[in-house]
Amino acid sequence: MILVVAGSAAIATASADGGSGGLPLPRFVSLRADEVNLRAGPGTQYPVEWVYRRRMLPVEIVAEHHNWRRIRDWQGDEGWVHRSLLVGRRSILVTGGVAEVRATTDPGSRRIARVEPGVSGLLIACPDPGPFCRVRFGRTEGWLARSEFWGAYPGEVVR
Repeated sequence: MILVVAGSAAIATASADGGSGGLPLPRFVSLRADEVNLRAGPGTQYPVEWVYRRRMLPVEIVAEHHNWRRIRDWQGDEGWVHRSLLVGRRSILVTGGVAEVRATTDPGSRRIARVEPGVSGLLIACPDPGPFCRVRFGRTEGWLARSEFWGAYPGEVVR
């Protein structure tokens, strides 16, 4: 069994951008860069309210204005980022207590990893509206209950 601690999960980036207008809202994406400025409005003339320092952190796009996206993070904070700083690859953030990654969707199946709150990983699939999604933390891949992470909507199917 592997214990993944905060900040230790290696995440690969994807080449897709944060979307090009007309896509459904809200929708989840991830931060593309190691440093992303969250601005008060949709443009560089607006002040920076927050700086994210974590590539592949999941965020939710809630509005669009030209090349700018209004995002919401897992704590509910909102602001504007340029679409070039977002990537369509889905990631997740473990919330609550220590999460248990399982070998199958059976809650009683073998535990293959324990993941601490605040660790981000990749969302591989949520093949049905059920309670489990396939996730990856570094080289460890398995099933995690939706209730233990932020980055997918209840009942959302992700392929």
